[in-house]
Amino acid sequence: MKATTCSTNLHVVLRPNEQLCVLTVHAHPDDEASKGAPTMAMYGAQGVRTVLVCCTGGEEGDVANPALKEPGQPFHGLEGEAEKQLLAQLRPAELEQAAKVIGFHQVEMLGYRDSGMLDSPANNHPDCFHMADLDEAVGRLVRIIRRERPHVLVTYNDDQRGYPHPDHVKVHDISIIAFDRAADDEWYPEAGEPWQPLKMYYSAWSRMRLTAIHEALLRLRGSSPFDDSWFERPDLDSRITTRLQIGDYLYARSGALRAHRTQIDENEPFWFGLSDAELAETYPYEDWVLAKSLVPTPPLAAGQYEDDMFRGVR
Repeated sequence: MKATTCSTNLHVVLRPNEQLCVLTVHAHPDDEASKGAPTMAMYGAQGVRTVLVCCTGGEEGDVANPALKEPGQPFHGLEGEAEKQLLAQLRPAELEQAAKVIGFHQVEMLGYRDSGMLDSPANNHPDCFHMADLDEAVGRLVRIIRRERPHVLVTYNDDQRGYPHPDHVKVHDISIIAFDRAADDEWYPEAGEPWQPLKMYYSAWSRMRLTAIHEALLRLRGSSPFDDSWFERPDLDSRITTRLQIGDYLYARSGALRAHRTQIDENEPFWFGLSDAELAETYPYEDWVLAKSLVPTPPLAAGQYEDDMFRGVR
């Protein structure tokens, strides 16, 4: 594993009865379901305050559930702008329901419009996240960080080659800057008392997980939606530093995904090819990259992983 980035070590002393907090930043409604939902549910069950920041409203999504276009369903007969308008109305409620399933204590919307897929016309919408002034967007996130006072910040990876969505790239860009600026009283003095998060993690699309699920689907179902193109994506497993045991919390992933009815087809094996129990038996982990730590921790032996994002904090 690659060594983690580490800045000046701080002697961390939690105040009596201080509640630990993790804040995770996502691009669109449903990203919180597909990336890290079991981890957040696990920490919530441990008494950690969990905060979700969603940067856009998902206005440029498509109706990915064909059942909703059947007669008698809300999207039957709708096309183009009419479909987009109804989708934009429904997605906030889907996000609210998904957040309840996961158990988030707080959901914050950063307030930008969905930028659409790379090189789409929506990239140029003046209200979209992609077009947002970087300092302004960082300032919005800093305000939330200072109010919520997270010890751990979770964001997207710096390597977006596998899925270069403009909003995902921007999530990473503002998060790494906000991690430092939140503690600097010269930045955004109107945004509240400075606060320094102690650790920052990147989400990781694990090749180990992909391979395990692909092989389990072939064995149990006889087919897999993961063709060769999935295995041609960059393999980032050498960067993974942290592996969390979340097998008991996979309900958060499946339940939150189902809450996003417009985005998720329950019959799609990509999402639901394995049951929660089968997935827990196949790969009961979520993998993360420790990108930055301001707390001293003993080095791990070769081949070992962190098993707690709050290692060194509690």
